[in-house]
Order: sequence, then C-alpha cells, then structure tokens
Amino acid sequence: MLRDFILESNSILLDKKSKAIRVLILSAIRNSGRGHLAPALSPLEVTRVLYEFVLKHNPRKPDWPERDRFILSKGHGCIALFAVLANQGYFKKEELLDFCKFSSPFGGHPESATVPGVEFSTGSLGHGLPVGVGIAMSARLKKEDWRTFILMGDGEINEGSVWEAAMHASQHKLGRLCAIIDYNKMQAWGKSVEILNLEPLKAKWEAFGFDVTEVNGHDVSELAEVLNRKTTNVGNPQAIIAHTVKGKGIRAAENSSIWHHKAKISEEEIDELLADLLRA
Repeated sequence: MLRDFILESNSILLDKKSKAIRVLILSAIRNSGRGHLAPALSPLEVTRVLYEFVLKHNPRKPDWPERDRFILSKGHGCIALFAVLANQGYFKKEELLDFCKFSSPFGGHPESATVPGVEFSTGSLGHGLPVGVGIAMSARLKKEDWRTFILMGDGEINEGSVWEAAMHASQHKLGRLCAIIDYNKMQAWGKSVEILNLEPLKAKWEAFGFDVTEVNGHDVSELAEVLNRKTTNVGNPQAIIAHTVKGKGIRAAENSSIWHHKAKISEEEIDELLADLLRA
C-alpha cells in the first residue's frame, strides 16, 4: 500500500495551474538567491486545493471572523503558501519578487504580523498542531463552525508536542480539526526511514483516536474530495496522510536533500530548474 502511494505520487502529472505557481516560486527564489525550494513543492497541491476548493476565506478581509483557519506548521515551506496567497489575491504577485530581501515582509518563514492571510507565525517545528488544537477548542467554546487545518512535515512529527496535541484533540473530540501530513519521506538530511522511521504511520494516528485517510498529495481532484468531507463539531479529529514527492515537478530537486535549503542559488541554476519544470 505505501509503495503504491509512492509510485502514484511520482507518476502524476501536474496541471497548468500547479506549474504556473511553481514558476512564481522560482521567480521569487531567483531574486532572493536562497530558500527552501524542495520542501515548498511537496505540499503545494495540498495548499492550493485548500484555498481554491475547501477553505472559507476572503482575500479582501483576511481577518474575517467566520473564516476557516489554516496553519502551515512546516514554516520553512512558506514560499508555497506565499505563492498560493498571491494567486488568491491576498497581495500582488509582484511583491513576491522581494522574497527574503531585508525590507520585504516575505521572509524564510511566514509571519502573521506582516503577511496578509498568514494565520500564525511558524518556524519552530511542532508548534502548529498544538496551536491548531487551541483554535479548534476556541471555535467550540464560541459556538462557531469554522474548521481548522494544520499542515505538518513528516520530519516535524518526530516532535513530542505533536503527539501531546493529538491526544488532547482526540480526548476532546475536536471533529472540525484536520491534521495534514506532508509525507514526502524525507527530512533535511536524508530519508525519514533512516533517521526516524514513522511507519506504521496510519496506525499511529488511528491509535491516537483520529479518522485517517491516505491520499496522493499531488492529485488535485482526490485532495478536493477528501478535504471537503463533511465533519461534525463533536467527533473524531481528522488526519490526512498526503503522500508527496519532495521537490515535486522539478526532477533535479525531487527526492534531493541538496535542495532542501540553499543559502546561495545562482540565476543559472534557476534557469535549469525552470527549463526542467516546463519540459515535464
């Protein structure tokens, strides 16, 4: 089963919109000369589908009280979130060309104080789910019906705070909470199975009281169907294991620790990555 998901994630073709958002990401990184490229490409379809088809949100009113809440817990993949927010109209796409410059609001991790649409500042891994549990509990106490989504990296869930929050969510039956795992099977310095094996991942989340679904994390239709499933205010929280490819869409960056983060990226490298993307 796991191998089937890995093969499907590798073989699926990206549509025009997913490619266009990747072009925007490469354009931003071209100007910055640095960034976490590969970790941004694996959860891109998940993030895109949430904002296009799932979340209640309003780009003109980022703080709209009735909005659904989304936290990108793996904050180092923020350029994907920035590109999706720009595509949704939260700010102009041209603003992303200042990514990681000194005066830019768009840094290497998302900041809620400076970037419209960012729900919570993230960077220190393991914080997103605990905060999301608090937000979901707040909705219940206020008798609101917004949903709370948290996107985590698979390496991130090595953190004990994730599982402490998971126990709390299950104990209190936070049915409108959805934890999404970007399961690209790699961490900063290698394969997850070699650093800290997460399997059996589905069984782990089920043991913590979550209703678990595994999906191809690059299949837009499948993601939209799963993420739009009806939920109840009191019930088991949801866990979506999204099988993805680190660096998806650019062969030179796929499954590559080299492209987890680079402090110096040349224009020639960006040209090669862009050509690689457009050939696929």
